[in-house]
Amino acid sequence: MKKIAILLSVAFVLGMVSACHHAGEEHDHDHEHHHDAEQYTAYSTDFELFAEAEPFVVGQESKVAAHLTRLSNFKPLDTTQVKISLIVDGEALTQTIDSPERPGIYKCTFTPTKAGCGQLKVEILQPNGTSVVCHPHVHVVANHEALHEHEHEHAHEHEHAHEHEHHHHAQASSNAITFTKEQSWKIDFATDILRLQPFGAVIKASAQVLPSQGDEREATATASGVVLFSNPNLVEGTAVKAGQQLFVIESSGMADNNMSVRLQEATANYTVAKAEYERKQQLAEDKIVSQSELQRAKAKYETAKAAYDNLKGNFSQKGAVVRAPISGYVQRIHVNNGGFVEAGSSVVTVSQNRDLFVRAEVQPRYYSQLSGISGVNLLVPGDDHVYTLSELNGSLVSYAKSTDLDCPMVPVTFRVRNQGNLLSGSFVTLYITTRSDRQALAIPNQGIVEEMGNYFVFVQLTPESFEKRLVTLGATDGRCTEILSGVKAGERVVTRGASMVRLAQNGAALDPHAGHVH
Repeated sequence: MKKIAILLSVAFVLGMVSACHHAGEEHDHDHEHHHDAEQYTAYSTDFELFAEAEPFVVGQESKVAAHLTRLSNFKPLDTTQVKISLIVDGEALTQTIDSPERPGIYKCTFTPTKAGCGQLKVEILQPNGTSVVCHPHVHVVANHEALHEHEHEHAHEHEHAHEHEHHHHAQASSNAITFTKEQSWKIDFATDILRLQPFGAVIKASAQVLPSQGDEREATATASGVVLFSNPNLVEGTAVKAGQQLFVIESSGMADNNMSVRLQEATANYTVAKAEYERKQQLAEDKIVSQSELQRAKAKYETAKAAYDNLKGNFSQKGAVVRAPISGYVQRIHVNNGGFVEAGSSVVTVSQNRDLFVRAEVQPRYYSQLSGISGVNLLVPGDDHVYTLSELNGSLVSYAKSTDLDCPMVPVTFRVRNQGNLLSGSFVTLYITTRSDRQALAIPNQGIVEEMGNYFVFVQLTPESFEKRLVTLGATDGRCTEILSGVKAGERVVTRGASMVRLAQNGAALDPHAGHVH
């Protein structure tokens, strides 16, 4: 019993010591304070600055990580020297960084000497000049007590702003998505500020791609006979050069219009006329023949030579030669190898596939709007890119002023320069926009995602945080879509890469805090 009492006493003492130890730990933990990094976002004409910094306290070193993005392509700034300055009341602390720690990420430290409201300034030193991007509101506090007060005020302001936003967008408050700069730099990504812009009526129509008059040429048979392919691999789509031999029309076995016989006759006539002309040239020098007789011999010679050259250039011993009329691609072959053709029949069609017509037929109710066409966007099936008429060096050719009883539609024709994706004879979709004074919010189609019949865009809270916002769509011109509700002018939204931001809802491939100050 005595031993048991001793053991119980020891256990009680150890328990008290352990409890006191944990209480001390809890007490110490209560006095530990974690300060979240401040985030600063600013834009210039060419660059986006997203900086994360430890709170600026006088006399205390603070780490700063500046993420610099080129707005031209939303890719990181790399191999470029920058100057980062913390400016308070005209006093500047400046550090020059020769190159980024990683592409787009520049790190430095500051130890402030003066409290107050200042600015964080980044100078990007480029060969063609210096670009400046600046955040004008940076708080530097005198001590930790002032820091706690600042954080409390900031949290209260944030809570009030959150409640205000929640009032207008109740379901959006829980949709914040983290998508880091490192992630956005790896994909085709962009953001832009929503602005009211002219957005007229849109006429959507199916259109056919047709060759222009000067873009397509046909080669015809110069004689009747049997067609023989010069190249057994000649098929539609084969590239050919102007003057290239494509076919031979053999007529040697024919009683009439035998090209071999005609070539032999022309050769003989040419040989005789040439010899006679050369003989009379010598006699004319000795005044034996008159000048008029010499001129007759010359005319006969030149006629015989022209006939000989024509037959020799277009006929071989086997028959007439059919050559490509222009450089381009074989669009259609109208004959079969070994088949018979009549003189003058079309043998092959060669197209350059360069200058094309795009012909749409629109409903007559749009006729009054066709005189005010302001732009055309062209969607090629299977191609994600939507071409503008200007990108294709295109223009409006004409639109009909009447309709046919059999087809009461209004033809509208545009001329375009093929960029390599248009196929003569194929069909495309046209979005014809008309001039209008109506202003609307519109976003590129790449910035819209669809889920279960609902449409969403991503509103930027910071360059690494986005809010998923339900929107109502209006008309589309093939490139941009009108937004009727859900967002407002002045908000910055994702315009490219929205589908990747949506995937980030289920987890990011990268560490969201990689390269940041935390």
